[in-house]
Amino acid sequence: MEWLEWFPAFLLILVRMSAFMITLPFFSYQTVPGQLKIGVALCMTWIIFFTEDWPVLELDYSYFLLILKEALVGLTIGLVAVILLYAVQIAGGLIDLKLGFLIANVVDPQTGTQSPLLGSYLYTFALLFILAVDGHHLMIDGAYYSYQYIPLDQPFLPFGDERLVEFIIVTFSTMFIIAFQMSMPVVGSIFLVDVALGMIARTVPQVNVFVVGLPLKIFLGLIVLMLTMAPFLMLVQHLVDTTIETMRTLMQIYGGV
Repeated sequence: MEWLEWFPAFLLILVRMSAFMITLPFFSYQTVPGQLKIGVALCMTWIIFFTEDWPVLELDYSYFLLILKEALVGLTIGLVAVILLYAVQIAGGLIDLKLGFLIANVVDPQTGTQSPLLGSYLYTFALLFILAVDGHHLMIDGAYYSYQYIPLDQPFLPFGDERLVEFIIVTFSTMFIIAFQMSMPVVGSIFLVDVALGMIARTVPQVNVFVVGLPLKIFLGLIVLMLTMAPFLMLVQHLVDTTIETMRTLMQIYGGV
């Protein structure tokens, strides 16, 4: 039958879309049912399959290498997006460290792992903001347009390219830089409070700074956090733009562009 000639190409598209659903933010969380993930992957595969012209592939030994390549493309590109969004969790962890909240972790229902208290709080705000600005649609667009950079019949990925190593280093450094920028207002203000408490402890030894300092730092830290939510959301917008650009850059490196 004629449609059997296109089944290998359809299966490769399904592998890449399924790998994207496993790692992309929003779609990969445990709160999303597995049936929904499979349904979204099949729907995207069906749409992509009938919007492009695909080569006729043979079911030989090289086809299994193509399956492995497609899985790596979806997993690594989605993983890059997740790593950058974890900058919000790191920023919350830095704030918790200064406020003394780091001793109380909460279970993140989206990933099923323990996360900092304020990290989960800020991450929830970041996810809602990304949904409000259609960031999840941009990630789906990235999955769709990945075939323009990485053809379906490309036999390998350039893991030995020095640009890929530089890209990984820049991605991790960008994540920590954005996390530092997000946490700097609260961390900086609490640092000044620590300096003031140290001066008080030296000049007025009768004052127990350990008893006074903890509630004072929590009170001032929450006030500064409330006042800096608008700049925080601006940094989240910058984080979304950086995530989309990073996904596109990784696709270009994979495609040899």
